[in-house]
Amino acid sequence: MAKQGEPDPESNQALRVVLERAKTYNVPRAIIDRAIEKAKGGSEENYDELRYEGFGPNGSMVIVDALTNNVNRTASDVRAAFGKNGGNMGVSGSVAYMFDATAVIGIEGKTADDVLELLMEADVDVRDIIEEEESVIVYAEPEQFHAVQQAFKDAGISDFTVAELTMLAQNDLTLPEDAQAQFEKMIDALEDLEDVQQVYHNVDLGE
Repeated sequence: MAKQGEPDPESNQALRVVLERAKTYNVPRAIIDRAIEKAKGGSEENYDELRYEGFGPNGSMVIVDALTNNVNRTASDVRAAFGKNGGNMGVSGSVAYMFDATAVIGIEGKTADDVLELLMEADVDVRDIIEEEESVIVYAEPEQFHAVQQAFKDAGISDFTVAELTMLAQNDLTLPEDAQAQFEKMIDALEDLEDVQQVYHNVDLGE
């Protein structure tokens, strides 16, 4: 993911997202340094960013993003994780059309009206602004990720409850209890794979 472009976070959107997500979720410094080394080409290994799409129990939909130096190994591992847990891998495009690529940025200490005014003053367009408990969550086009964050930083806000590019399902699916248990087992198997970076799905897990 980080190797697509220059190693400078200011000019490399993929690397910048890695670093912002890392800071938000307290990722160990060693992992951050490794991402930067990959971006610089400091690692002799070549990493490919891949996306797999598939189906789980009861027609549930899953997207798996991976970063790998062995495409055949990763494809085999992902296919097995689907197949052993009641799912199956689909072709490219079979699932992604039901998801929207979205930038999600959350902050605390402001109201939705405050955030709307702040973003309007910065001339930044977003899809939606929602208050959730103690946070205000901004949903925007992926290309607006940095602009939204910069608008907050210019206003003196540098701590984010969430800051990521994600794939949001257009419609959530509720599974029967037995199917949900099988689905959660499948998601765990996918997330446990070393090459898998992110797993997105359309199931309401009631969290």
